[in-house]
Amino acid sequence: MVTIAFHDLAESTASNKGMPTLRVCYTPHPVWGKTPAQMYAYLEGDDPVSHKPLMPEVINALTKPLSEADRKTGSFTPSVGPATFSGTANHLQKYYMNNGMTDFMTFVIPTQERVDAMLKATSHHADEMVGELTPARGLYPTWKFTVRHVAISTVMAGCDPSYFPTVLAIASSGLPSLSSSTNSFATAAIINGPIRDKLNMNYGIGAMGPFSDVNASIGRAWTMVSKNCGNCGQAGQTYLGTQGNVVSFNNLIIVENEKDSPWAPFHVQKGFKATDNVVSVFFGYGIAQGQGGLGSAVKPVPAFDEGLVSNFAPMTSIFGALGVLDPLVAKALVDRGYKTKEQLTDWLQKNTTLTVKDAKSTLFTGGMSLRGPQAANLKPDDLIPHWPRPEMINMVVVGGETNPYYQVANMSYLRSVSIDKWT
Repeated sequence: MVTIAFHDLAESTASNKGMPTLRVCYTPHPVWGKTPAQMYAYLEGDDPVSHKPLMPEVINALTKPLSEADRKTGSFTPSVGPATFSGTANHLQKYYMNNGMTDFMTFVIPTQERVDAMLKATSHHADEMVGELTPARGLYPTWKFTVRHVAISTVMAGCDPSYFPTVLAIASSGLPSLSSSTNSFATAAIINGPIRDKLNMNYGIGAMGPFSDVNASIGRAWTMVSKNCGNCGQAGQTYLGTQGNVVSFNNLIIVENEKDSPWAPFHVQKGFKATDNVVSVFFGYGIAQGQGGLGSAVKPVPAFDEGLVSNFAPMTSIFGALGVLDPLVAKALVDRGYKTKEQLTDWLQKNTTLTVKDAKSTLFTGGMSLRGPQAANLKPDDLIPHWPRPEMINMVVVGGETNPYYQVANMSYLRSVSIDKWT
């Protein structure tokens, strides 16, 4: 039983799972934000597809013996299309866009010559399997893809061949940049290691803005790979974000400013050597600009700490938090006693709190801390942390030290992947 908004998805998923005649009942859409009375009205009303009373239809679907038609099996295998396409440059631009293969901006046509040049940037064979992608596990088929498939999308994004191992690492993480959720989620990748300077990546002034071909095209390649190697981002089919997310064009490519940071680099925190080249992927709601700063008018502890907490407090606990701090902020925090990132995240986890009453009345906020046997003894006015573990809060240092500002993303760390493996 699903809402009418997912009619096409329900049919295609049932078919892909080998049950093309699966019995499905539908309710009106949406269900979010509805009162109990409105929800009961849905149940007491008609199925908007069959126009039959919904609950009798549900009971009938669960109890009526299966007919021969109901027992029909089968699945849908999408065509991969021809190996090559031909036509004028303008024709190919329109063909790729009209068939959902791009981010709808002008792209580099992946000629055989360009793809071959890209493939030379890795020691891995063109037909080697890189990984699997899907818009949502369990709902959509998983697509497997090769080094060659990634190379094609990397060319389309305008990447130089030297960027290819980094794109391969992101692709191998298994995280698509576009998921099917109605929430319009966003993704981020933190890049660490000597490759930052080897590729002349931007981790200083304007690091997360449109000021670096390397950062921008690698982020764009993530979207291209997701669409062409995972069937992600097909609006109304495999992408249902109600408003979409502008971050999805290039995603959040965050290159840590290890040179000016007073703390250990992010990948070292995750067990890698400082000389390793690593990409770490995050997933969540996205990032908000201009959330806080440390200016001359800001008082020392505890005033600044309280300001930091106020920007983490609105986050929802369904995801973690990622602080993106200019080096000036990180150095000021060291002066205030936070000698490591871990000391700062421990303090934030303990001090970013809300009452049990507020946690229960606000969707997703504080919910993680309400789980487990200890929750039974909590009183409405007891304070609980937004996040049950300090590890759910992460910090990265980025920026050019022109102003002591920081931003906070409501995003969870998923995994780190070696870039060196794909060279």
